[in-house]
Amino acid sequence: MARTILITGASTGIGAATARRLAPCNTLILHHNRSPIAHVADQVRALGGAIVTAQADLSTEAGCQALVERVTGATGHLDDLINNAGGLIERHTVETLRWDLMERIFALNTFSVMLLTRLLVPLLRKGTSPSIVNITSIAMRHGAPTATIYGASKGALDSFTRGCARELAPDIRVNAVAPGVILTPFHDRYTSPESLKAMEKNTPLGFHGESDHIARAIELLIDNTFVTGETIDVNGGLFMR
Repeated sequence: MARTILITGASTGIGAATARRLAPCNTLILHHNRSPIAHVADQVRALGGAIVTAQADLSTEAGCQALVERVTGATGHLDDLINNAGGLIERHTVETLRWDLMERIFALNTFSVMLLTRLLVPLLRKGTSPSIVNITSIAMRHGAPTATIYGASKGALDSFTRGCARELAPDIRVNAVAPGVILTPFHDRYTSPESLKAMEKNTPLGFHGESDHIARAIELLIDNTFVTGETIDVNGGLFMR
């Protein structure tokens, strides 16, 4: 059955891989901020998907509202919302935290998801077996030195996922995926080769993940209609429960 799916942060990494995996027979609304989206859009079309692109800065209330306006102008319903957009912004220590940095990190990673969820629930209620999938992070699991606030923002998102799952049931399912170290432009920007090597050594499976490992987990959560309130850890065993 063809679905209409909004993927935020779809221009690179996990978002782009998810767009490719979900492309066949579906209509994808691909959000991006400043990164070029044309290449991903072409890939989606080649795989049999219909495409709508939308640019917005989700670290602001106005940007979130602009994206919702674009979505409602493009479709009368939404089957799936994949809240993937996020970022570290900059590394920090607890002793160097600034109020403005804390606001920026939470605005991008947490507040945007909360607001988009609230604004898009009416469209999701018109969808078929609608679901929301939030992307959290292993950073919330075991502490993340130099990324403590990023980890805290993802931890808040994890809690928000469970709250939404209870409140929106039985109409809308809400789940999350917590990636481990995934080789995306995120780590090109924020993680040194030495740190990546050390994390790889500590990973029981002995290698880092690829974006499609997360895309597959997202697909599973969309397809399995008996799962809600769950966070799937996909990290090669770097964190185990």
